Amino acid sequence: MNMPTIGAGTFRLQNQQAIDSVANALDLGYRHIDTAQIYGNEAEVGLALAHSGIARGEVFVTTKIWTEHLSGEALIPSLEESLRKLRLDTVDLTLVHWPSPGAAVSVAESMRALMTARERGLTRAIGISNFTIPLMREAIDAVGAQHIATNQVELHPYLQNRAVAAFAREHGIHVTAYMPLAYGKAIDDPVIRAIADRVQATPAQVTLAWLLGKGYAVIPSSTRRANLESNLAAHRVRLDADDIAAIDALERGERLVSPDFAPAWD
Repeated sequence: MNMPTIGAGTFRLQNQQAIDSVANALDLGYRHIDTAQIYGNEAEVGLALAHSGIARGEVFVTTKIWTEHLSGEALIPSLEESLRKLRLDTVDLTLVHWPSPGAAVSVAESMRALMTARERGLTRAIGISNFTIPLMREAIDAVGAQHIATNQVELHPYLQNRAVAAFAREHGIHVTAYMPLAYGKAIDDPVIRAIADRVQATPAQVTLAWLLGKGYAVIPSSTRRANLESNLAAHRVRLDADDIAAIDALERGERLVSPDFAPAWD
């Protein structure tokens, strides 16, 4: 199946909170669940999936390989462990979560290992996350742009990552926006709130609709069922050219996720 454009993110969700969030999301109609090895909740996601009663082929599941597992010999065993935790035979998408710190493992080595994992049926598609333009070029050189399903990057009104998104589009690589609500900052933005009032939507819906309108997938997360339900309805919100321009103008290069081991950002 193709990746649904609105997914349920699970970053920072732990234990019963993770189970409940994924269970609620699936019950509400989400069919895209995003997790990662470093989130420490793959087992909880797997439990919620198993108990949902939803056929495996109807849910798109993404996980991400952590930096210490990026070598050719470590990547596939780590993915097999993720599958055990998720109670799945295969995931729909596996991403390199972050490029190897200090380039200790080359992008080419990790991408080729992902290709091998795909050939073995452990994942249906492969991709990248937090990759800059130079790193995207390395990934393309290693396996070809046609084999890179997405680049998942921080993307919201205050960090629009326009150069990365344009490069990805030029090479036919889809973009997935994580942290789409900027840790909730977008919800309190007066520009977005004014638009929301006019179109009779929530500020979160307006922000997600703005991202969806640019062709990105979005993976907001919430522990509240009402918010999960509301976010899923973002695709119904219609913004006009003035609305889009007003949100575009909020760009200020405000990056919220930049760990010590992050690459040199574009």
